[in-house]
Amino acid sequence: MALQSIIDRRLAGKNKSVGNRERFLRRHKVQVREAVKRAIDGRSIRDVERGEEVHIPKKDLSEPVFGHGSGGIREVVHPGNKDFIRGDRIDRPKGGGGQGSGSGQASDSGEGEDDFVFSLSKEEFMQVFFEDLALPNLVRTQLAETPEWKSQRAGYSSDGTPNNLHVVRSLRGAIGRRIAIGAGSRAELRALEDELAQWQRAPHDEVAAARVRELEHAIAALRGRLGRIPYLDPIDLRYRSRIKVPVPTSKAVMFCLMDISGSMDEARKDLSKRFFILLYLFLTRHYEKIDLVFIRHHTQAQEVNEDDFFHARETGGTVVSSALVLMEEIIRERYSPSEWNIYGAQASDGDNWHHDSGRCRELLSERLLPLCRYYAYVQVAEEEQNLWDEYAQLPPLHPQFAMRKATSADQIYPVFRDLFKKEGAKAA
Repeated sequence: MALQSIIDRRLAGKNKSVGNRERFLRRHKVQVREAVKRAIDGRSIRDVERGEEVHIPKKDLSEPVFGHGSGGIREVVHPGNKDFIRGDRIDRPKGGGGQGSGSGQASDSGEGEDDFVFSLSKEEFMQVFFEDLALPNLVRTQLAETPEWKSQRAGYSSDGTPNNLHVVRSLRGAIGRRIAIGAGSRAELRALEDELAQWQRAPHDEVAAARVRELEHAIAALRGRLGRIPYLDPIDLRYRSRIKVPVPTSKAVMFCLMDISGSMDEARKDLSKRFFILLYLFLTRHYEKIDLVFIRHHTQAQEVNEDDFFHARETGGTVVSSALVLMEEIIRERYSPSEWNIYGAQASDGDNWHHDSGRCRELLSERLLPLCRYYAYVQVAEEEQNLWDEYAQLPPLHPQFAMRKATSADQIYPVFRDLFKKEGAKAA
């Protein structure tokens, strides 16, 4: 059997080489990751999905090449030269001439290159962002899915599949067609039948007999014509027509609660931000309108904007219940559970005033969790403290509550994994 080679020469979208681009991204993965990390650190949660420009230093793009020096013995003096004569030794040109470094004196000669800049698309940016979080491809696909659609009835059409055939509508159309087509013939038939009845009552003679035969022949022809009208024609068939329309989405609010006590350093706050970003991405795929409420707490809790939430320097002791009380107050004032889908996400190192942890469990169990679609707690420290012990009593009683630990970036996914699990799916 002869072997055949098949080469796919089809062009990618907009004539771009997807394969070359992927190889380039793999080759410069370190620079791309650094660019994504810098972008995440400097972006707000709402802008995390944008693409990003990546700068690759020219030294990292250089490849070995063969070049010819300008050495050798030259004894040529070009016409018009006023500075040299035959036999003079000409020094090599001094350095300069712009290599893209931005230093040195200006020159009217030479050429160079700036750093190479290219743009990551939204999909590439999200892929790199999820890569260090160890997200499976299934979840990455779910994050990039289009909004859900539902099928809606849109009248009737003249073509479709047999299972969508509307029998009553089709028969109604067939009856109307037969009535319209045969209306003239039936009127003529009734007139001929009336005339025939009159001639049959008249005295019998040759003229009457001849007229009766003519009328009977005409009546038979009309009845034959009416009989040839099809009972059900393909043009009578009507099918239920359906169109896809976007599913009306509800409103959602996500509460982000973060501990800013002295034990929460920048690394732990960065883990918290990554968790909040993932939760936000999930919710924006399911809700057209979503609000973010940022609550930070030490001994006291306050609602702040996103910049203060992650970067403010204020610190202190730890009373976690203050954040839960404030969350409930905001829900009662601004977010009715009958109109809003309420989500909560709490990040802490677990360090709390000992007598306050039991109150936190009671607040969640009795007052907050009945209002929430989902509430996730992530502990960004390894050591289990009294807050963890109290929260551990909630999952058996409240299935919408989840708690995990995450001490590094690649452990973030197990924390919010249940958020993406479809109903009825087995736990991973």
